[in-house]
Amino acid sequence: MDGETLISSGGRLGRIVLNRPKVLNALSARQYHDITACLVSWESDPDVAVILIEGEGERAFCAGGDIRMVWDAARRGDSEFSHDVFRTEYRLNRRIHAYPKPYVSVLDGICMGGGARLSVNGRFRVATERTRFAMPETGIGFFPDVGATHFLNRCPGDLGLYLGLTGKQLGPADCLWAGIATHFVPAARVDDLRAGLRVAAQSADPEDAVEDVLARFHQPVADGPLVRHMEALERCFAPRRLDDMIEALRLDGGQWAWDTIWELSGRAPFSLAVTLRQLREGRGMGFDDAIRREFRLTWRFLLGQDFLEGIRAQVVDKDRRPNWSPSSLAEVDELAVAACFQTLGDDELPLP
Repeated sequence: MDGETLISSGGRLGRIVLNRPKVLNALSARQYHDITACLVSWESDPDVAVILIEGEGERAFCAGGDIRMVWDAARRGDSEFSHDVFRTEYRLNRRIHAYPKPYVSVLDGICMGGGARLSVNGRFRVATERTRFAMPETGIGFFPDVGATHFLNRCPGDLGLYLGLTGKQLGPADCLWAGIATHFVPAARVDDLRAGLRVAAQSADPEDAVEDVLARFHQPVADGPLVRHMEALERCFAPRRLDDMIEALRLDGGQWAWDTIWELSGRAPFSLAVTLRQLREGRGMGFDDAIRREFRLTWRFLLGQDFLEGIRAQVVDKDRRPNWSPSSLAEVDELAVAACFQTLGDDELPLP
């Protein structure tokens, strides 16, 4: 199949297929514009009643944005390119969140970082047994964006904070429990689900029909591995300071706690501090306010060094040995963290 994004419609079902399987369907800058144009067109098209978005292949729905393009833009001194990419991306997040027609994503395989923009911000999210979800941004010197302020704070208790700080990967059962996914359908039945959605799209009430189809195909799953650690998670992530969280994990002394300390140790200290404030203060925040705030953070991170260093270590040189600045939580300047959240004046994110 040709093209990075395969867009088709028929029988009142609009279908978007992310078609870059060799890079786990990571999104190019062009795709943000193409998907936006498609959704704008379908919003007022009476011949499209239901939207379905999927990833090509069995390995990934979408592994996020192709962050190498941010590195390349920085090397050529083109900051406006990156600003435009994130501006377009965040406006797309908001469009999906507020989309007036049933919007269904099938999270078959990896769904990480920016892959959430096209799925978790939408109404219906279908997991399969191959689903692997994570928000790993603190590991590349960034923060959980694409609306994560909003959707991570809808997870039970402090689970969203835990996911945003650690980048922990969830399987399908934990995705359902966390509210990341709304339904579970085995991969072998996705073709049948697609056919069912096509029938639903032709009904007089597509919204109710889609809900009925998803309920019919949904299969219950046993509790995932993270559920049994929820008591410890709530206790250890309740403190207001990162140092106190890590101390609580040490005092817990269990394997899950030590694994969590290890996961946090590889993250950029400044990213951890920003993410903590982002998610703590973002509880109860409306989507538009949250996404504007994330754009402010992105603007400031593009001016810093950690994000580019994270891309270098993970994607460019692939040595997996980033040199974070600051290098420890003790060195993080809270005034610098607070400055990231200040308004951008005329450069604020414009929302339609």
